Amino acid sequence: MTHAETDGPKHPASEEQHHPRGANFAPYDDPQWGSDVMVDVLRGLGLRYVALNPGSSFRGLHDSLVNYGGDDIEMIECPHEKIAVALAHGYAKATGEPMAVLLHDLVGLLQGTMGVYYSYIDRTPVVVLGGSGPAEHDRRRPNIDWIHSANVQGEAVRAYTKWDHEPRSVASVQTVLARAYRIAMEEPRGPVYVALDAGLQETALTEPVPLDDLPRLAAVPTRLAPEPGALSELATALCAARRPVIVPAYSGRDPQSFTTLVELAELVGAGVVETHWRLNFPNRHPLNVTGSSALEEADCVLFLDVKDMGKPTQKLESATRTIQSKLAPGTTVLDLGFNDVGISSWSEDYAELLPTDLQVTADTAVALPLLLELCRELVTADGENRAAERQQWRDALTTHHDETWEGWRRKAAAVRDQSPVSTARLAEEVWEVVRDYDWVLTAGTAAEWALRTWDFDAAYRHPGKQLGTATQIGISLGVALAHKGTGRLVVDLQPDGDLMFDAGALWVASRYELPLLVVMFNNRAYYNDWEHQERLARHRGTPRERAHIGMAIDTPAPDFAALARSFGWWAEGPISDPDAVQEAVRRAAEHVQRTGTPALVDVICQPK
Repeated sequence: MTHAETDGPKHPASEEQHHPRGANFAPYDDPQWGSDVMVDVLRGLGLRYVALNPGSSFRGLHDSLVNYGGDDIEMIECPHEKIAVALAHGYAKATGEPMAVLLHDLVGLLQGTMGVYYSYIDRTPVVVLGGSGPAEHDRRRPNIDWIHSANVQGEAVRAYTKWDHEPRSVASVQTVLARAYRIAMEEPRGPVYVALDAGLQETALTEPVPLDDLPRLAAVPTRLAPEPGALSELATALCAARRPVIVPAYSGRDPQSFTTLVELAELVGAGVVETHWRLNFPNRHPLNVTGSSALEEADCVLFLDVKDMGKPTQKLESATRTIQSKLAPGTTVLDLGFNDVGISSWSEDYAELLPTDLQVTADTAVALPLLLELCRELVTADGENRAAERQQWRDALTTHHDETWEGWRRKAAAVRDQSPVSTARLAEEVWEVVRDYDWVLTAGTAAEWALRTWDFDAAYRHPGKQLGTATQIGISLGVALAHKGTGRLVVDLQPDGDLMFDAGALWVASRYELPLLVVMFNNRAYYNDWEHQERLARHRGTPRERAHIGMAIDTPAPDFAALARSFGWWAEGPISDPDAVQEAVRRAAEHVQRTGTPALVDVICQPK
C-alpha cells in the first residue's frame, strides 16, 4: 500500500515479545480458515496494529491474528472499546496511516461509538472491524449470539462513518476490505466499519482464495486537484488584497503544507490565524497573529481546508448565545478546501454556512503548492509597485504578533506565584523541561497556554488539539504508539476530568511501554461546564458560589499518581507548589527517556 508521506514517526520493527517463540511465529503457513484470509488481507493492506477489547464474535479472527498471522499485525489490548478507537484515532492522526480496531458484535460497537464519532469529525482514517452474527441462525449459540446481533449492524454508526459493509462470503472479504481501506484513506479521510461474520471467520477453507489483485484493488485514488481557472482567480484576489489574513484548519494534515504555508504567507504578506485542528503554522512566526485583532482589520480572508468558518471569525457572548462577526463589512472571503465533499446529512459538524466570494474545491495538499506558484508569478509581476504596501502590512502583523505575545507574558507573570499552580505557570514549567528534548504534544494545550509558551517549530510537534471530554487520554496513547522507538518525548497535558472517564487507559501505556509523559492539568473539576454555570449565574443573578455543585472532582480528590503507580507507571504528586513542578517533570521526563516507559506528574492547578 502507498500511505501519505509524512515527517512524523518512523516505526521500528515490532519487538519479539508477544509469543514465547518470538515475532512472526505461526504454527501453519497456508490459510485454513476464513479468518486466515481476513488476516492475509489486513496484512496486504499494510496495517501494523489492531486495537481491541476481547470479544467472542471475533474469536476466529483473534486466533488467526495471534497464530497464523504471527504477530505481523501487533495487537493492542484495551480496557474499553472507546479507548481502542481513540487510540487508533491518535495513531492515524500522528502518522497519516490507518489503524485497525476490532469491536465485539453489536454491544462492542455501541461501546465504541463515541470514539467512532470523534474520529469522523476529526477526519482520521480508522478501519473499524466488528464481529457479527453468525448470520446463519442455525450456527448461533442460544441467547447470547441473538441479543448481541443486529440486522445490518453497520446502521449503528452509518451516520458518522464514511462507509460500512459486511462481506457475505470469504471470497468477498478481499474486495470489501480493500474498498473500506480506500475510502478511509481518500480525502477527506474518516472511519469506516466492516462487520466480519463469525460464521465466515470459522468456516474451513475448501479451496484457495487468491489475493493477487489486492494491491490494485486497494490502491488509493489520486487527490482532488483544483479547477485551474478558479485557482488562478483566487490567487489574483489574494494578491490584490491590501490586508490579507489566512485561516487554516486541516491543511496541516499534510506535513509539507506546514512549510508551504509559511512561504505563501511571507510572499503575499498575509497574517495567519490558527484554529489548531492540525498544526498548520509555526506559533512563534511573526506573521502568526492568532489571538490578535488582525482579522478585524483584514480586507481579505482565505480559509484553507476549514469546515467551521464561524468559530475563528465570530465573537460569542456565551451567556446570551449572541454572535457577532469579526470581519469588517466588504471583506473578501475566499475558500480553498473540500467544501461540501463528504458532508453529512446527520452530523452538523460543518457548522454555519458563511457568505463567500469564491470557493475552490480541492485538496490543499495539491492546491497549496499550486497557489504558491501562482502567487509568486503575480507578486513578481507587481515588481516594486506593491512591495512597500505589502511590507507595511507585514510590519503591522508583526506588531500584532509581538503585542499579543507580550500580553500573554504579562498575564502569565501576574499569576505566576499562585498556589495551586496557574495554568500559564504549568505550561511554562513543563516547557522548561521538554525544550531540551525532541518532543511531541499529544492533544490538549492546557487551556491554550502551551500554544502561548512553547515553540511549535515542526509539523510533527502537535497532531492537533483535543476534542471533547473523554477523548484525550485515548488519543494520547495512539500518538505515543506512533512515536514509539523514535526517541521523541511524547507529552500529554492531561485534564483530570478527561482521565476520570478512562482511567483504565493508563494500563495500556504501561503494558505496551509507550514513551508517554503525562502531566496532569488537575483543577479538580469539570471546569469547562463549571464556567458555564458561573456565566449563567452572573446573567441570571443566581448565587455564583453554588456553581460548583455537580461540577467538582473532590471530596474525595482522586490520587492520580497512586492510580498510575497501580498500573506500573513511574509517578509523582500531587504537587500544588509551583516551584516544585519543574524538577518533578524533569525527573519524569528522564525516566521516560531512559526506560521508554510512561511517567505521570500530578499537578494541582487553578481552574484555567
